[in-house]
Amino acid sequence: MCKNNNKEEILALSRKIMPGGVNSPVRAFQSVEVAPVIVESAHGPYIKDITGKEYIDYVCSYGPLIFGHAPQFLIEEIQAAAESGTTYGFTTPHEVELAELVIESYPSCEMIRMVNSGTEATMSAIRVARGYTGRNKILKFEGCYHGHSDSLLVKSGSGLLTQGVPTSPGLVPALVEQTLVCPYNDEEALAEMIRANQDEIACVILEPIAGNMGVLAPHEGYLEAVRKLCTENGIVLIFDEVITGFRVDYHSAAGVFNIDPDMVCFGKIIGGGLPVGAYGGKLEIMKMVSPVGPVYQGGTLSGNPLAMRAGIATLKRLKSNPVIYKTLEENATYLNRGITEAIQKYHIPAVTSQFKGMFCLFFTDRPVSSYDDVMKCDTELYKKFFEGMMNEGILLAPSQFEAWFPSTAHTKEVLDQTIAAVNQVFAKL
Repeated sequence: MCKNNNKEEILALSRKIMPGGVNSPVRAFQSVEVAPVIVESAHGPYIKDITGKEYIDYVCSYGPLIFGHAPQFLIEEIQAAAESGTTYGFTTPHEVELAELVIESYPSCEMIRMVNSGTEATMSAIRVARGYTGRNKILKFEGCYHGHSDSLLVKSGSGLLTQGVPTSPGLVPALVEQTLVCPYNDEEALAEMIRANQDEIACVILEPIAGNMGVLAPHEGYLEAVRKLCTENGIVLIFDEVITGFRVDYHSAAGVFNIDPDMVCFGKIIGGGLPVGAYGGKLEIMKMVSPVGPVYQGGTLSGNPLAMRAGIATLKRLKSNPVIYKTLEENATYLNRGITEAIQKYHIPAVTSQFKGMFCLFFTDRPVSSYDDVMKCDTELYKKFFEGMMNEGILLAPSQFEAWFPSTAHTKEVLDQTIAAVNQVFAKL
């Protein structure tokens, strides 16, 4: 066993006993070819590694830490919850209260089931959609990542793009054959695919704002076109709001675009960053779920009391303080402006992309609006940029294909420090 904070010793041991030394592939930092960070603690906008080095963190656990690390109100709530027990395997008032808060904020979500992760949420939603429609095929979009269940690891984003693998060995071919893939932001391709598979598609699942191949917003009218096509063809439309839910707005992306999906999936934001997920939708669809209906899904830890209490505290704060979303967007806009000026100053082949409080930097000199555009990015240049930023005390996702998530804890001073670091690194590229 490791008995100290020696980074090399911990890395060596971890690689012996865990695949790649990690519990999620991107944490291995393989795509950026530097030694991974091993975290000791975090507070506000900062992460401290076991060597004592402190970084300004823009990963923020890939999105849910709207208030930064360890906000006091959340710590107090989790501590109070733990004093009453950490798990029961029975229903609690808190999971009912959190479900009510989510449903009130999301009009097309009339009934909800708590689970333990975004992957579990999307996997379960698809099963329900298949049970509801009696159809087998599903349709997803290139570069959109919906977790690691078999049906969805086809031309996915996030970790798969980082590893350079568009799919994964170990998938059942017969199941993968039931997954159709379309380009994101191309309604004509979607219409053609639906025509070619008439009355066979159970659901269309998409990120309303793509956040797993960087940040890509939908073209004007695109989501409306998707909604119309699904309605006309009896297809269940599932919004994967694991990243965007309560991040871009209290009413999530559905509220921003005024689109009502038939089903929705949420992730760790609704648990204040604790392990949680949820799927929900229209009453007639959700009544397919056991024990009311025939579609089975269950979990001992679903509705975990710690996550429920943290989620209630988080959503109540977001609901009562709409200025939070204004702050998130202002922080991302300030960062975007400063980095764009640096790109122009140093003639770097890069473009920025922002939607509300989500931000991304693509190393390409062309506009980015599709999976094909994303795949043309210069990942070698990103490696140099990532390492340079680490040396300047700024921690980004170890992948070109992830969003930046500034929080309310990222003050103007912190943002200025980040922009100064970008200038320092760009000057050396």
